[in-house]
Amino acid sequence: MMPDENKFIPPHALNTAVLFLVFNRLDTTKQVFEAIRQAKPPRLYIAADGARTSKEGEAEKVQLVRDYITQNIDWDCEVKTLFREKNLGCKYAVSGAITWFFENEEQGIILEDDCLPSQSFFWYCEELLNRYKYDDSIYLVSGDSRGSESFGMQEDYSFCKYPLIWGWASWARVWKTYDPEISDWPSCRNILPHDISKYAPTMRFWKGVFDRVYKKEIDTWDYQFSYLLLKNKAKCIVPKFNLISNIGFGAEATHTYDVDSASANRSTLDFDFPLDHKIKLENEILINEYYDKNEFLRRRLLVRAIKKALRIIGNLKT
Repeated sequence: MMPDENKFIPPHALNTAVLFLVFNRLDTTKQVFEAIRQAKPPRLYIAADGARTSKEGEAEKVQLVRDYITQNIDWDCEVKTLFREKNLGCKYAVSGAITWFFENEEQGIILEDDCLPSQSFFWYCEELLNRYKYDDSIYLVSGDSRGSESFGMQEDYSFCKYPLIWGWASWARVWKTYDPEISDWPSCRNILPHDISKYAPTMRFWKGVFDRVYKKEIDTWDYQFSYLLLKNKAKCIVPKFNLISNIGFGAEATHTYDVDSASANRSTLDFDFPLDHKIKLENEILINEYYDKNEFLRRRLLVRAIKKALRIIGNLKT
């Protein structure tokens, strides 16, 4: 189904729980919440980190977000909240919320406050969660399609070795093996990078990232999820076209600053159901190639360019 062609009609009432991760951005929260409200999940989990004492006025912003959501749930659903009093930071607030979610749910959908889904995203996740529930090689379902769109994949979905977490779903069986500290990295350090990719920049990228995560130099949770997939040679399901628009690029974002990024505010489409479960191995190969050759090489070249510019500026000052 193409955008604006027809209004999406759900194939049935949604049966899957949703975890909504929020913080201090009311504008993006309202948009994502409205998409959740239209889907009417039967169980809604809301998790929010506490305000940072170093940020003046943030406590008020955090409370506004929490109040808005809890006061606008107008469909029949079970609601659970995890509202932190103190700020835990991205690493422990997000990973702890996901752990809490999967302590209560066998499977479910996770949305952050800047990941705006199309309506069919919810039913796409539900169908694939049910289909691959007992497949230990599949670790998550993603709504992000950058890899598959790069070559115009025709099949409804394929697989990727990296976890794409701009709107995703997973199972408790997967998350129970997640380790925010990647404690066994020293024993994997000389082997895993070579298993990840044949491209040297990609190997160096991940080795450097996992070194920093292990040393607790990065306050994040998602690199550890990448580590989990890569170490176990697990897979992420990706759709043929985009189901999630990241609306959070900007000055207030934690990691996504560049509002002109090609990844920002991408248009979304809707699936027809049921999905076609035909799989082509070559699609998976092409998707993995896309990320290995584009995402990590590009990031490394950008870092080099910034360092070179800083050196030039430093030389001019001396």
